[in-house]
Amino acid sequence: MVNGMQRAAMSTRLGIPMLYGIDAVHGHGNVYRATVFPHNVGLGCTRDPELVKKIGAATALEVRATGIPYVFAPCVAVCRDPRWGRCYESFSEDPKVVQQMTSVISRLQGEIPASGRQGAPFVAGRLNVAACSKHYVGDGGMAKGVNENNTAATFHELLGVHMPPYYSAVIRGVSTVMVSFSSWNGVKMHANHFLVTDFLKTKLRFRAFLISDWRGLDKMTSPEHADYITSVKLGILAGIDMVMIPYTYTEFIDDLTTLVRNGTIPMSRIDDAVRRILRVKFTMGLFENPYGDPSLSGELGKPEHRELAREAVRRSLVLLKNSKDGEQPLLPLPKKAGSILVAGSHADNLGYQCGGWTITWQGLGGNDLTAGTTILDSIRRAVDPGTEVVYSENPGAGFVRRNAGRFDYAVVVVGEPPYAESFGDNLNLTVPAPGPGVIRTVCGGGIRCAVVLVSGRPLAVEPFVGAVDALVAAWLPGTEGQGVSDVLFGDYGFTGKLARTWFRSVEQLPMNVGDAHYDPLFPFGLGLETQPSTA
Repeated sequence: MVNGMQRAAMSTRLGIPMLYGIDAVHGHGNVYRATVFPHNVGLGCTRDPELVKKIGAATALEVRATGIPYVFAPCVAVCRDPRWGRCYESFSEDPKVVQQMTSVISRLQGEIPASGRQGAPFVAGRLNVAACSKHYVGDGGMAKGVNENNTAATFHELLGVHMPPYYSAVIRGVSTVMVSFSSWNGVKMHANHFLVTDFLKTKLRFRAFLISDWRGLDKMTSPEHADYITSVKLGILAGIDMVMIPYTYTEFIDDLTTLVRNGTIPMSRIDDAVRRILRVKFTMGLFENPYGDPSLSGELGKPEHRELAREAVRRSLVLLKNSKDGEQPLLPLPKKAGSILVAGSHADNLGYQCGGWTITWQGLGGNDLTAGTTILDSIRRAVDPGTEVVYSENPGAGFVRRNAGRFDYAVVVVGEPPYAESFGDNLNLTVPAPGPGVIRTVCGGGIRCAVVLVSGRPLAVEPFVGAVDALVAAWLPGTEGQGVSDVLFGDYGFTGKLARTWFRSVEQLPMNVGDAHYDPLFPFGLGLETQPSTA
């Protein structure tokens, strides 16, 4: 498909290659059989910029394997309120952690050589892709976490919390920056000349190009598309260089042409945009190599990438609790047991493990979505061949009561269904039903139990945390469920540390580390550690 589009572009009078991009936000997630890595919310808990670099390199190869040279990643939002439906795309509530994790850019695009120029757009070659830092700027600070909403902050607060990742991204030679749907103090970012042109382009000396978000100009008005020619004028004059338009592109071309011809938009603004876009295309080598390379097809979902993803899962898991009432720690679990119970809606659901931005925009449930290993399958592979694994998605109280003495322990895997963007905005952040009921039935039924929470953010767990022996935040681990069992059964120890504050109740939100009234259930940086099992 991409090569077909490129052939059309190359057949035009000037033969300028077109630039096709895709949302590869946790691996090449839109493509069947690609390796799906943990979402950023989990990767932030690794605190390991080098691991994230390796993920960037692997993602670049898998994207190039399908002929695509450009990714709309990474999201460098500093999510300050987990009610936001995009919070799992954020590495942390702490700008320093997000800054560290911009290291992914350096391997998506390739490392700038020692003789190279920091701050200039850079793509090493045909095994790398152009990256895109998003969403500029302040998208993680929107009121109540409502998507596309307003971020109320002083300029000092904006510089201190939301801008630092962009300093790092520009220094790393990021090829593009995507402008946010959100507003800053009531001004739409897509119309903000001060932050887009005066600050990013001029003050930070950003030399690459700015791209709008999907239908970003349409969303400048309410209702959308209400005064499109004005939106085009404000967006282009603000400094946006490339516009993402799925449907009304002919209208955009007509309106922009009119605005240039009548002098509303000066030709110098068009020249600036064209110069920046061409600079990136030349830097990428797109003129020399406009087409995809079929020899890279074997990179998609290859074993080495899946092993890397499995490691990333292991390193991202955070152990929040490991015993109750003075008992011995439950984890790591013994592999050799008579019988164990596995329960919960997320134990055998690959789509739920992967979350949003996987095959489809919102993600899907089920095991026929793509190739991977569910947590249930990984448990079955991990235990001793003589250990009986009984799976019941939602066991009844009678079943648990009759069999409590039969099971050595239980693993309950529950969490959120997949979502993306506004569909994930959530003002209550409770564990969706039937999760709490399964936890109470199993963990309150006389069986020692470990609860694995699969979610894009902290959820309200205080009502039942006392009933569980162990609680693991698994975030959205992706296709390699064996990374979960690796740590549950002690092949590796727990090492992950919270990159987000875990609240007691949503009434506390927004609450971030350093706040005056900081009273979390589990504080930023917490993560119990275990040693690998020698048994």
